[in-house]
Amino acid sequence: MARQNYLFTSESVSEGHPDKVCDRISDEIVDLVYREAKKTGMNPWDVRVACETLATTNRVVIAGEVRVPDSLLRKNKDGSIMTNAAEFPLINPSKFKSAARKAIRAIGYEQDGFHWKTAKIDVLLHGQSADIAQGVDNASDRQGEEGAGDQGIMFGYACNETPDLMPAPIYYSHKILELLAAARHAGEGEAGKLGPDAKSQVTVRYVDGKPAEATQIVLSTQHLDGSWDSKKVRAVVEPYIREALGDLKIADDCNWYINPTGKFVIGGPDGDAGLTGRKIIVDTYGGAAPHGGGAFSGKDTTKVDRSAAYAARYLAKNVVAAKLAERCTIQLSYAIGVAQPLSVYVDLHGTGKGVTEEQIEAAIRKVMDLSPSGIRRHLDLNKPIYGRTAAYGHFGRKAGRDGSFSWEKTDLVKALKEAVASNA
Repeated sequence: MARQNYLFTSESVSEGHPDKVCDRISDEIVDLVYREAKKTGMNPWDVRVACETLATTNRVVIAGEVRVPDSLLRKNKDGSIMTNAAEFPLINPSKFKSAARKAIRAIGYEQDGFHWKTAKIDVLLHGQSADIAQGVDNASDRQGEEGAGDQGIMFGYACNETPDLMPAPIYYSHKILELLAAARHAGEGEAGKLGPDAKSQVTVRYVDGKPAEATQIVLSTQHLDGSWDSKKVRAVVEPYIREALGDLKIADDCNWYINPTGKFVIGGPDGDAGLTGRKIIVDTYGGAAPHGGGAFSGKDTTKVDRSAAYAARYLAKNVVAAKLAERCTIQLSYAIGVAQPLSVYVDLHGTGKGVTEEQIEAAIRKVMDLSPSGIRRHLDLNKPIYGRTAAYGHFGRKAGRDGSFSWEKTDLVKALKEAVASNA
């Protein structure tokens, strides 16, 4: 029997957190490549991106491996593609730099130590290794479908604690920062004087296994007015925190820690270096579910770190939405160059509604092709939809008309119920 009465805490970080700046730039590079592929007639199935970003004081370094349309490559005078000594096609850095500057500007960085216009940006991207490429491309010759871009394990999770079927602590931690960011961008009163860099943390008390109240609230947010102290910051942000928590009660003895160190003016990469992929728990379930270890941002969806994690969330969410269980964890595992998952594991945490884990495992394989190409096709992932995923979580978001967050749909409910019934 799972614990019924306990405290659990999750944190979130804002779009202006140094690591999230890097995630955003890396995902904007992914989107850039998909957009250019569509414009130039390159098959989007052939796009490959593994982009890592580092940011520090007025400096951004973009590195990694790509397969991109000719429009993003350097050309000789005769129109041929320029290569280096290792025969890698040379990347034309101009459009990649522009994508990075636009991302930094959209986040809101115009401070002396990190400014979208003046930051030095180095683009060190090069062509994808042929040894890696063959694992994906040549697999289709052997087995009729695209192989996984790497080995690894991926987890998906869903529960009925919130409307978006996410764990309550991470759900509310994200909401706090989303509301504050919206107010900052809108220049809404004194919230317009907040800076882009912020972190939140919410501790939730569970009673009888359900979220009952917030017992600890932590927020550290950058502010542009150097005269502000912790008391002033709390006066500005508290209304937004209360709005974000909505129906979740704030305990009478709740502890509030708002800018507990005092002044927070120097923020973002000027205050602390950032790297792509360092906030994988923020990106997923806030620690309430396992994580396979792979980051999402900067990767095209042949990388199962990303696509299979999306598929696992999609399936887990549909299991809970179908009321087959109150909680569901799904693990998928892959080997490089092998199309179908090596294993599918389901844990309903003792909450199954007249259904076993084995029945769900069998149903999952019936309702969705879990090869990388099957996942990409089912969720329509070969699109420039990833910049928006870089902050406030990849899960628990609203599916967009542009195809973004397609893994948050609950359109498999009927198929899952029918598949489970046929396995009964």
